[in-house]
Amino acid sequence: QVQLVESGGGLVQAGGTLRLSCAASGRVFNTNTMGWHRQAPGKQRELVASISSGGSANYADSVQGRFTISRGNAKNTVYLQMISLKPEDTAVYYCFLSQSLGFKWGQGTQVTVSS
Repeated sequence: QVQLVESGGGLVQAGGTLRLSCAASGRVFNTNTMGWHRQAPGKQRELVASISSGGSANYADSVQGRFTISRGNAKNTVYLQMISLKPEDTAVYYCFLSQSLGFKWGQGTQVTVSS
């Protein structure tokens, strides 16, 4: 069983910054991909960014250049540094872990960007 705990969401003005954190525990394999999806009200959940255990990162076009995903010293942690936030970034952000055992989402953390 895998557990994911997110933190770092909140309310910020447009142009501001936030940093999301996610820690995985339980049966976490060394080879995995972690990342973030988000879901805004009335919209489908979308991939924001992902990073492999080898450090290869991918970003949605809408956040490229503004968001940075990284791994912590403990391989089972992942961070999302968000700068130049826009109102359209407002959503619930879900950490995820993908490995050979399967796929898991966290409970989500709310990010609200005011204009």
